[in-house]
Amino acid sequence: MRISDSAAIRTAGELDDSGAVRLARLSRRFDGQTGPVDALREVDLSIADGEFVSLIGPSGCGKSTLLKIVAGLDTDFSGTVEVGGRAVRGPGIDRGFIFQESRLFPWLTVEANIAANLSLRDSSVRDRVHDLIRLVRLDGFERAYPKELSGGMAQRVAIARALLRDPAVLLLDEPFGALDAFTRAHMQEVLVDIWTRRRTTMVFVTHDVDEAVVLANRVVILAPRPGRVRSIIPIDLPHPRITSSRELQEYRFDVLTQFESTPRPAERVD
Repeated sequence: MRISDSAAIRTAGELDDSGAVRLARLSRRFDGQTGPVDALREVDLSIADGEFVSLIGPSGCGKSTLLKIVAGLDTDFSGTVEVGGRAVRGPGIDRGFIFQESRLFPWLTVEANIAANLSLRDSSVRDRVHDLIRLVRLDGFERAYPKELSGGMAQRVAIARALLRDPAVLLLDEPFGALDAFTRAHMQEVLVDIWTRRRTTMVFVTHDVDEAVVLANRVVILAPRPGRVRSIIPIDLPHPRITSSRELQEYRFDVLTQFESTPRPAERVD
């Protein structure tokens, strides 16, 4: 039986209300040059503790907008947004956010960038920083500066910095989009290793269907403006996943079928 012929593909209405992240009737409207623009309309989505979810959809479907709302960086919305059962009203240490750019402080070393506003003179902070440096595979680069790092290495520093605060949820907005194919594949491997070891809930925005299928437990496909959940495809395969395997290619086909049948919006919102 093909995956697309089974009950694996679901809609938002089949989700429960529990989980690390819960969105209920989430809507976001912007004031455009020609009038109001609905970026998101009544989005319902639950993400379980320790789950890895990828969000994909056409440009302009509100993926990044949704992520910023969960992060507390955008509070002008209607509906319910909860993390860990608490309403989101602004940024918090329970959520880490990774941008497409690493946004490191150029005057600080790798270890100082990870520590950020915490003092490395505190032995407990220093030990945690060095544990994370090992976790993101940057041993030996503790005293390096951002200008001495590759793009992939800089993103690993950004991930370690977010993880130092032990967030309940890690939000990643196309963090590997600017990397070359080889580095991107390596970063996917690093991220899966981090998730496998720590089981931090991850919500990963990407335009890359292959990346979504390789990484996620579930792929959430958003329809274009107004953004809403079109379908959800569970990826029932163990990690690490082999890109060329028949099973993975079947999931890829199902996601592409859903993705390519989604109309494109007229203008970009996210």
